[in-house]
Amino acid sequence: MRDNTSKNSLLLPMKLVGKWGKWAIAVLGLFIILGMWRTGTNFVGEITTFFRIEIKEPEVDIATVIVEKIRGASELTTAIYTTETVVPTHQDRELMGTFQFRTKMLYIAYGEVKAGIDLSQLTPKNVKIVDNILYIQLPAPQILDANIDVTRSRIYDYDRGAFNLGPDVGAELQTLAQQTTLKKIVAGACEQGLLNEANDRAKLAITQLLNLAGHERVEVTTTPPYLKTCQQS
Repeated sequence: MRDNTSKNSLLLPMKLVGKWGKWAIAVLGLFIILGMWRTGTNFVGEITTFFRIEIKEPEVDIATVIVEKIRGASELTTAIYTTETVVPTHQDRELMGTFQFRTKMLYIAYGEVKAGIDLSQLTPKNVKIVDNILYIQLPAPQILDANIDVTRSRIYDYDRGAFNLGPDVGAELQTLAQQTTLKKIVAGACEQGLLNEANDRAKLAITQLLNLAGHERVEVTTTPPYLKTCQQS
């Protein structure tokens, strides 16, 4: 008796599922017939289109490719300014609150300033293609490096005054002279238009680079240098 009861309890849900499945198939068939009657053969095409999986053509982000290509040049050092200058420095020492003794140094410094474009700042937003013309907006030029060539610089004169009573501060005065020289050569480079020259050369270099890469129509726009670039602390 228990076996028959278990079988009946399992058969009842199966019969219900079968019954409802038949109703679902009947309703779906009616839906298809009504659709074909109202829209004709286009209904089948619409159903097919609805379930169709479209595979789009692969696309290449041209802007990103161009940026990576330009970044390959890393920092584009485009202009160099060199100068040799004489820097006077001194330091005093007071004796007994009355007498002062001065040590003086004349330092001849050879300095070099490099200016250019930091291409790592270039992003896809700086690249546009309009009517087959490639537009590039370059970052502002920067002072990439400023240094004293110690192998070409030298102490021209070192004087501790009468009886050598001035403080013996040769190393300190030489360091001070070098620091002063760095500020002077950066200011001199800016006054001579080094940053504008860097912009002009970068524009030419990037244009030639892209032309060689197969881009025939290229418009490179530069960004004016920032005022703070030439301000040294």
